[in-house]
Amino acid sequence: MTQFLVAIYHPDDYDAAAVEDAEMVRDIDALNDEMVAAGCRVFVGGLQQASRARSVRGRGGELLITDGPYTEAKEHVGGFWVLELADMDEALAWGRKAAIACRAPVEVRPFH
Repeated sequence: MTQFLVAIYHPDDYDAAAVEDAEMVRDIDALNDEMVAAGCRVFVGGLQQASRARSVRGRGGELLITDGPYTEAKEHVGGFWVLELADMDEALAWGRKAAIACRAPVEVRPFH
């Protein structure tokens, strides 16, 4: 079995309170329940807005901490699952379900 990251992407200014209605919350809860029932969910977590991030970089032997995400982008990871699955095809099947439940783009990537 391999572990896979299934990451949800949100626009930079994503406001969960304004976007996530009761139906969407039910769909995400149902997906989480399905993952637990299938025995594949290792970890799940939602993230606050990218503007709440802090980045740590090495510069000239010292560490520099800056406000905001590491990369400048229009979309950022908003949440993710770590799933233990047989292969990429199975991971993509869960990724499709995540994209539908979260109404957002999804990235699926295996761990080393």
